[in-house]
Amino acid sequence: MTNDDGKSEADAADARLIVEEGLEGAIAAIVEPVIAQLGYRLVRVRISQLNGMTLQIMAERADGTMAVEDCEAVSRAVSPVLDVEDPIEQEYHLEVSSPGIDRPLVRHADFATWTHHLIKLETSRLVSGRKRFRGKIVEVLRDAIRFERDQAHPEEELVVEIALDAITDARLILTDELIDAALKADKAARKGHGENDNDPATGQDQ
Repeated sequence: MTNDDGKSEADAADARLIVEEGLEGAIAAIVEPVIAQLGYRLVRVRISQLNGMTLQIMAERADGTMAVEDCEAVSRAVSPVLDVEDPIEQEYHLEVSSPGIDRPLVRHADFATWTHHLIKLETSRLVSGRKRFRGKIVEVLRDAIRFERDQAHPEEELVVEIALDAITDARLILTDELIDAALKADKAARKGHGENDNDPATGQDQ
C-alpha cells in the first residue's frame, strides 16, 4: 500500500522524523542513500569542532545493532562520495559510530521501542508552556506521543500530548533500567545474526 507521496507505508514508518538542517542536512541527504544501499539506517549527522572539525555519522542496522566492522563498512562507502560532493569546505575528521545506549530517537519506531524509559526532548514550539521536557513516553500515537513529565510543577499538567512534528531533539537518559534493556535487546539481535553473545555493542555517541 502507498500513501499520497507514492511511498509505501513501510517506507513512511521507517523515515526519520527528526532531521538535520543546513550543512548537516545537506550531508545527510548525500550519505543516507549510500548507507541505505549497504543495509544500514542513518540515525544522525552532526558537525562539531572536535579535533578542528569532526563530522559524525551515526548509523545502525535495522535491529539497532552496529559493530566495529559495520562502522568501517559505512566509513569506506561514504568517504569517496563525500570527497566527490565536497560539502565541507575545510578539512575534517570523519567519525562513524553506533547510536550508543543513550541514543537519539529519530523514527516513529524508536519512540515505540523505548516507551516508559526516561528521555529528554526539545520542541520547536511551546507545548503546555514549555519547549524542554524530561520524563517518559506513556503512549505513541500515529502523529504524537503522550508524555509524562517527571519534573512537572503542581500547576502543570503531568501528562501532555506532543506532536511528533514539533520535536526537534529527543534522546534516552542513561539509567540502570535502560542499560539492562539495551543489553538484552542487543544480545537477542546478535543471537539472531548467529553472532557470539559476548560480542558487545560498539561505537559511542559523543
